[in-house]
Amino acid sequence: MPFEIPESWVWTTIGDISLSILYGVSESAKSEGKYKLLRITDIQNNKVNWDTVPYSDFEDNVQNYILEEGDILFARTGATVGKSYLVNKISISSIYASYLIRVKSSKLVLPAYVKFFFESGFYWEQISMNAVGVGQPNVNGTSLANLRIPLPPYNEQIRIVKESTNWLKRNDILDNDIVELGNAIEHIKSKILDLAIHGKLVPQDPNDEPAIDLLRRINPDFKPCDNAHYKNLPSGWSICRLEDIVDYEQPQAYIVDSTNYSEDYTTPVLTAGKSFIIGYTNETDGIFDNLPVIIFDDFTTDSRFVDFPFKVKSSAMKILRVKKEIDIRYVGFYMIITRLVGDTHKRYWISEYSKLPIPI
Repeated sequence: MPFEIPESWVWTTIGDISLSILYGVSESAKSEGKYKLLRITDIQNNKVNWDTVPYSDFEDNVQNYILEEGDILFARTGATVGKSYLVNKISISSIYASYLIRVKSSKLVLPAYVKFFFESGFYWEQISMNAVGVGQPNVNGTSLANLRIPLPPYNEQIRIVKESTNWLKRNDILDNDIVELGNAIEHIKSKILDLAIHGKLVPQDPNDEPAIDLLRRINPDFKPCDNAHYKNLPSGWSICRLEDIVDYEQPQAYIVDSTNYSEDYTTPVLTAGKSFIIGYTNETDGIFDNLPVIIFDDFTTDSRFVDFPFKVKSSAMKILRVKKEIDIRYVGFYMIITRLVGDTHKRYWISEYSKLPIPI
């Protein structure tokens, strides 16, 4: 036994509890027809939008393939291999395509219980062991029939489905709350930084040196930008472009030679994206240590403040150093809330991002 089950339960297989396990039809989808033709791509997140499902005029023993409530469809190949769908009530006669296998359970087995089994970790362990092929993994009908499943008495199946459904509903609510909370946090962070770069987060000190004097010390020929978006800046603030206060360096000298990373090594290898530290290297040459800096992904416009020695993954970034009289973290905050999203094959720093106006 893979694991212990209650005394009233029994170990069996999908084949033993199924009336039939049948491949779908090899039929082309049509815009009109007598039957709906359900395909793998029509099943998304355990749901089907039947309005977008195409049609078929297939007639060869078609009754063998008509879907009924309680049927379970199983994706037998491709990236979604192992995914399943429990058929609910459908208003139009429907059949299913050849990359799907239909499992029709015995009347003494609750289809919803089998569907929950098809979502379990134990099920996926068996699928991973039975799937063959690298580029296009697949599981055939025989492998599906041989999958082991713990089967409780029928009344307990009903209780399990009811209790599991209640818990999963709570989980869905929690997932939605987490997403909403995450969005709210990101909005608040963005708003705080936006207030900061508009001079509305902290009180202004009239004795502060005007920013234009500071910028002219950096560059005696500096001329402030005229940008209507920042017309309500506090007195003493000025507008310049990022390139006026930021120098950049190409990262080629600091690219890691080997991707054999290990937690036992000491030097982090960085990317400007969400992963940030993608591993650690033991290489001792080409370590960037003229700190602090901002690393900038030239394709996505993601950026990160860095104050520790590092190497980089690739040339798809710029290493930015801010002029000494400008606070680098202030520039970093500006860059966090100012991203350009467009053609991911385009390099942004020189062509566009460095031209962006920043309030100083």
